[in-house]
Amino acid sequence: MNITGQDLIRACSAIGAGLAVIAGIGPGIGQGIAAGYGASAVGRNPGAKGDIMSTMLLGQAVAETTGLYGLLVAMLLLFVKPLG
Repeated sequence: MNITGQDLIRACSAIGAGLAVIAGIGPGIGQGIAAGYGASAVGRNPGAKGDIMSTMLLGQAVAETTGLYGLLVAMLLLFVKPLG
């Protein structure tokens, strides 16, 4: 079996893309926890629903950027030709 430098770069790009997509696990867990606590807070104080929901959604949007950056890195590794 003869592995060239191009094959090695393509293989490492695929492995790196897979690892970059794993970055989506953290934001998913964090957003689920935030939604649960937000629902709990609205249940305790329904009058503050607007404030609670807006703060929760802002926090989830900030957390989601980590997952989107991981997806962007994966797309770049897979579809941008590293060898020209």
